[in-house]
Amino acid sequence: MADQVPPRSYGNWTKPKTAGLLGLSALGTAVLFLGAGFSVVVTMVSDILNGVLTGLVFGIFLLTVAVKDRHGRSLLKRGSTRVGWLLTRRRGSNIYRSGPLGRAEWGTAQLPGLLAGSRLSEWRDSYSRPFALLQVPATGDYTVVIGTEPDGAALVDREQVDSWVAEWGMWLARLGDEPGLVAASVTIETAPDTGTRLRREVMTRIDPDAPLFARQLLQDLVEQYPAGSATIHAYVAITFSASARAGGKRRTPDEMGRELASRLPGLTQGLSATGAGATHPLTAQELCEVVRIAFDPAAARGIDDAAARGEVSELYWPEVGPVAHQAGWDSYRHDSALSVTWMMSTAPRGNVPSSILARLLAPHRDIARKRVTLLYRPIDAARAAAIVEADVRASTFNLQSTNKPTARSMTAARAAAATAQEEAAGAGLVNFGVLVTATVTDRSLESEARAAIDNLAATARLRLRVVHGSQDSAFAAALPLGLVLPRHLRVPSEVGEQL
Repeated sequence: MADQVPPRSYGNWTKPKTAGLLGLSALGTAVLFLGAGFSVVVTMVSDILNGVLTGLVFGIFLLTVAVKDRHGRSLLKRGSTRVGWLLTRRRGSNIYRSGPLGRAEWGTAQLPGLLAGSRLSEWRDSYSRPFALLQVPATGDYTVVIGTEPDGAALVDREQVDSWVAEWGMWLARLGDEPGLVAASVTIETAPDTGTRLRREVMTRIDPDAPLFARQLLQDLVEQYPAGSATIHAYVAITFSASARAGGKRRTPDEMGRELASRLPGLTQGLSATGAGATHPLTAQELCEVVRIAFDPAAARGIDDAAARGEVSELYWPEVGPVAHQAGWDSYRHDSALSVTWMMSTAPRGNVPSSILARLLAPHRDIARKRVTLLYRPIDAARAAAIVEADVRASTFNLQSTNKPTARSMTAARAAAATAQEEAAGAGLVNFGVLVTATVTDRSLESEARAAIDNLAATARLRLRVVHGSQDSAFAAALPLGLVLPRHLRVPSEVGEQL
């Protein structure tokens, strides 16, 4: 009897770190030396008391950077987030009213926040398929959204699943070679089934001459089956920059539409081998429906009923936003629902199987609508080599800077060395993150939804934390619209990660 091959596992993801002393980052170490030198200068020019006070000020600042919680957030970052939230509430920026009686321009239900200036157009690719092109002028980004029908892993051989995972890794690695590509995201959304599609399929196929018992049985099936059932939708959003290269001229929407029309078929064909199933780019109408339902889940039944009658909802981009929303410190109220968004603070430690996210992605009875978005930022091959070598140097320095290195430091050094070897062998490098949004239509069920996400995160071995002070922005980033949050920050993400 042949020996059985153990299940394949995956891991070795690392969080980039910079070399520093006393557990500080490179920026913190620089502040340490600057503070020590400045304190000596003040002591020489003035007196020792002023020198001690100067050193104390720098010491307090370094303490706020060094003291971190279990999610890796420093005291300085948490304090700045709280101050920013207080200023937002004082200005009333967390409250939004649109429509004829609102404050939005033209009296429309314009999208709020980061999506306020977005524009939507429709083009046709080389296969003559219509596709929506979303433009965000603030960052100069353009996004195309691909709808998929994942095959699922039920009754599928392990070898086939391993092949899908390998093809997905190769597809992500190839994104780093795509000119102008900024980011990609995968959104898995589960929602209650309205039963409209089932009713349409059954009622159009009933034979009027069939026995009364058979017709009554089908009628009961149509009425009772949708209760408790759920639908699953999967989307892949790919974001491109208007500039083909850094410092280059920004291309117009017409130029981007013509270019992406020729590149889109290759991207959709590459997804077919990853287990994504049938793929097709979303049209402008379909994308409007997705966003409209996300902000107002009560509109889902009306849109499904219109589709069952063969009618078009005729939604327009300036009308798909919420009529009212109010962002709270840890929740987001929008139209007929309330949502809470979490972000990944720590990836699973150690090796995990390919099915690690299965329960997190599956429908849950305590959550009306659940959206899990995996965010990817591919790194081109030219930068990847420099990044992995910098990680190796930083991890080696942190390991050798103390006589008693911790187990975490030794693990980080081994992971950095393994990543460098894999990159040298041709593997791609990708920054990734996870956003999870739970939406309930009854505010009294918020606590149950929070508890459900906490339990599901544990099964996925993810450490999630609620996004504080930016629930509306996190909700928008979790939608399949390709928003790249680091490009909207006032403080560069490279600096923020070291504070």
